[in-house]
Amino acid sequence: MDAADWDARYARSELVWGAPPNSTVVEHVYGLDRRITLLPDESGVVPPLPRALDLACGEGRHALWLATHGWEVTAVDFSQVGIDKGRTVAARLSRSVRSRVHWQTADITDLDAAGITGPFELILMVFVHLPADERRTLLHQLSAMLAPGGVLLVLGHATRNVDDGYGGPQDPEILFSPDDLRADLDRDDVTITLAHEVFRPTEGPDAIDSLLIAERPAPEPTD
Repeated sequence: MDAADWDARYARSELVWGAPPNSTVVEHVYGLDRRITLLPDESGVVPPLPRALDLACGEGRHALWLATHGWEVTAVDFSQVGIDKGRTVAARLSRSVRSRVHWQTADITDLDAAGITGPFELILMVFVHLPADERRTLLHQLSAMLAPGGVLLVLGHATRNVDDGYGGPQDPEILFSPDDLRADLDRDDVTITLAHEVFRPTEGPDAIDSLLIAERPAPEPTD
């Protein structure tokens, strides 16, 4: 689907994905801001809040959840309708929360053109499905955008969800297994802390997702 297709989908009055964040994202991100040590950037300035990048944010359910939990969030999607809908939802929240989300309409496969460079203490790539070569290129770029101690979380429909799960894209060329994600990042300077399948309840059988969490090593503390 291209941006126009997603614009049409997001133009519905209801929220396509619902308002609550994905439970797997919550499980692995909740409280992470309290475990991250913010380090100075290249200019020597320590950011006041941990920074997160939410790729293909859609209507902003994860970006807004992060903002309510003290994150400064860059929320990116190529659908202008989705971004506008996220802003509408954000308008119902407090000004302090709204001010923490920076909405940007851009192609996530060309972050350089969008001027998105990081560093980020958290990067979410949730239900983003690309051909394998594009996914690998993007993951290499994202791992390089992590701040020291930063976390990359990748979650999406597993390859075997087509035969053994429920819903989601049916094209195996854009799906991935945990081992695929491991292989994508095996040359990067990150530590993979978790890579496995997650079973997600649906209105039918459980859907099967692939989850990977990787961290950029933080510098050793000095005396």
